Amino acid sequence: MSNQNSKLDEVTVSTKPVFDGKIISLQIDTVKLPDGSTATREIIKHPGAVAVLAVHGDKIVMVDQFRQAMGRCELEIPAGKLEKDEDPLEAAKRELQEETGYECSSIRLLHSFYTSPGFANEIIHLYVAEDLASGDAAPDEDEFLEVYELTLEEAEEAVRSGRISDAKTVMAIYAWKLKLATGTFGL
Repeated sequence: MSNQNSKLDEVTVSTKPVFDGKIISLQIDTVKLPDGSTATREIIKHPGAVAVLAVHGDKIVMVDQFRQAMGRCELEIPAGKLEKDEDPLEAAKRELQEETGYECSSIRLLHSFYTSPGFANEIIHLYVAEDLASGDAAPDEDEFLEVYELTLEEAEEAVRSGRISDAKTVMAIYAWKLKLATGTFGL
């Protein structure tokens, strides 16, 4: 299936910047629709991010941190935004080490996906890291978190209870479950 369908394309007529922050920017695009009419699209621009499914024996490594947008703590796989021109693979290794202290001798891309393509261009590159070696964590100065290791059963229970509710972590848990059941991540 082609990822382009010219009959459905929207053509940007104009872009109005609204906000330019440290992590995101917001713009309003006026677009010409396939039928010739126009509409506006509110677009959030994001530099992209990485997330790491870090497998340590029969457990996965997770971090717990307060998420202001949610108003509560969330248990997640290690993750973070890409720096300008940063290679996603190097960013994944960096985030794993900074947030958990772990380094890995095996890491590979599982999949890249958009978080909310209806209004944002944020893409997350999901990696799996294995053969972990412990070290010292070095979180960002405004980052306070705790590191946990969960079995598949504990992770699934955390999803059921709502303790884990973000998409990247749920996706990673199901990829890990697939790996345990079939021997391959299958993505």
